[in-house]
Amino acid sequence: MTRFRYLVAASADGYIADEHDSLEWLFAFNDYHAGFGDPVEAFMAGIGSLVMGADTYRWLTAHMRSSGEPWPYPDLPCWVFTHRELAAEPGADLTFIRGDVDEWVGDIEADAGEKDVWVLGGGGLAGQLAEAGHLDELILYTMPVLLGGGRPLASLRAPLPLTPTSSREYGLGVRETRYDVGKPPAVTRSGY
Repeated sequence: MTRFRYLVAASADGYIADEHDSLEWLFAFNDYHAGFGDPVEAFMAGIGSLVMGADTYRWLTAHMRSSGEPWPYPDLPCWVFTHRELAAEPGADLTFIRGDVDEWVGDIEADAGEKDVWVLGGGGLAGQLAEAGHLDELILYTMPVLLGGGRPLASLRAPLPLTPTSSREYGLGVRETRYDVGKPPAVTRSGY
């Protein structure tokens, strides 16, 4: 059964990017897994498609252009939720979509085949998927740094229960914690 899995790194105070949408603070931890094997590489072996928001896509393509790197996921279909016109990257299997996440979950899931979907960055999109009951797992890498503000790990309108399933310590003070994501409480539309 295909699962939607949100693998993300965040500061100890819950931000995935700083107030300037930068991830420079995160690059100090690039070698956190030295001597442990690369957990992201192992994770990617089970991924059949990606889904991200427009801001994550724009950050990723800007980073690629500045570093001269090619599209990092050439063999995976990637779905991008956006309300803007965005240019497609060479070598990327991209589908730009807009609308409610419920409209697209089945298509994204079908593209993954027998594998899972990686919710790649974007606390807003992760929150939408969670609130719609489609986010199955959160794999959180907590970095030992406080940012004091920025992009939150998830944007939610109500608390969402998490059940821890495992935890592991890596180098540089990095902790991986895995959670099963509970279903959201029933909320009436008049409450929004």
